[in-house]
Amino acid sequence: MADTDRRAAAGVLVTPALQAAVATLPAAMTRVVGYHFGWLDAAGQPAGVYRGKALRPAFTLAAARAVGADPGSALPAAVAVELVHNFSLLHDDVMDRDTTRRHRPTAWTVFGTDNAILAGNALLTLALDLVASEVAATRLLAAAVQELLGGQAADLCLERRTSASVAEAREMALAKTGALFGAACALGALAAGKRAADVDRLTAFGRQLGLAFQFVDDLLGIWGDPATTGKPVHSDLRSRKKSLPVVAALNAATPESDRLAALYGRERALDEDELREAADLVVAAGGRAYAQKQAEALVDDALASISDLAPEASADLAALAGLAVRRER
Repeated sequence: MADTDRRAAAGVLVTPALQAAVATLPAAMTRVVGYHFGWLDAAGQPAGVYRGKALRPAFTLAAARAVGADPGSALPAAVAVELVHNFSLLHDDVMDRDTTRRHRPTAWTVFGTDNAILAGNALLTLALDLVASEVAATRLLAAAVQELLGGQAADLCLERRTSASVAEAREMALAKTGALFGAACALGALAAGKRAADVDRLTAFGRQLGLAFQFVDDLLGIWGDPATTGKPVHSDLRSRKKSLPVVAALNAATPESDRLAALYGRERALDEDELREAADLVVAAGGRAYAQKQAEALVDDALASISDLAPEASADLAALAGLAVRRER
C-alpha cells in the first residue's frame, strides 16, 4: 500500500467518527468548526470533504496495529488527537493573524476572532471528553496539550525577540509539534492495553517524527507552493517567524546572517523583493540545508527506535514517517 493510501485509509475510518463527534457540539460551534474542516461553506451549506492531512490520527491507528491491536480500538483516541490538532490551528490562525488555510479564508476572518476562539475551546473540550473513560489516556492527552501550549507561547515569545538560539527554537518546536505526535502514537498503544514500555517507545518515536515534521513544515512555510500548501509563498518570512531554518541561518555568523537579521529587524512590512531576498539569505546562510538534514536524521532515529518490532507490524508507522517528511503541504 502506498504511503498516501495508508493516510487515506485512516481518513476513511476517522472522518465519519470525527463528523459524528463534531455534531454533538452546540449549533453555533458546528458551523464554525464545519467550515474550518472544509465540510461547510461560510453560509453553513455542505461544501465538500475534510481537507486536513489526517496524519496524526493515522499514527494513532498505526501505533495500535504495530502492537497487535485492532486499529478500531484506538478510533476514539485518534479522533481526539485530530480535534486537539484543529483546536490548535484555530487558535494559531488567530494569534498569527493568518488569513488563509487549506486554500480558504481562515475561520476567524469569516466568523470573527471570538467565534474562532470559542470553536477551538469546544474542540479541546470534546477531545478530552472522548478519552475521559480512560484515566491514563486523559492524563496523557492533557499533558500533551499543556506542552503544546507551552510551545505555542515560546513561539510567540521568540517572534518578539531579536535573537534566539538553535537550541531554543528546537525545544519550542518539539513542544509545539512533537508533543502531540508523541501522544498520538502513545494513545494507540494505550488503546491496545499495552505495557508502559511500548507506550514509552512509541511516544519517543512520535516525538522525533513530530520534530521532523516541524522542520519540513518550516521549509514549506518559506518555499512551499501556494497552490499546494494553501498559504502564500514566504508566509513565515512575512510574519517574521523564528522558524527552525531561519534561526539556524541567523546563528550562522555569516554576512548573510547579518543581512537577514537586518531585514527581520525592520519595523515595516517587508515587500515582495525583500521577502525573496530573505528566502535567498536563509539558503545562503545554510538554514535550508540544516533543516533538511535534521528532518532526515530525525526520521532515521525514529525508525531505529522501533527497529525491534516485526517489519509487518511497523510497516504502517514506517510508511507514515516517510510521508511526514516527503510532503508538499
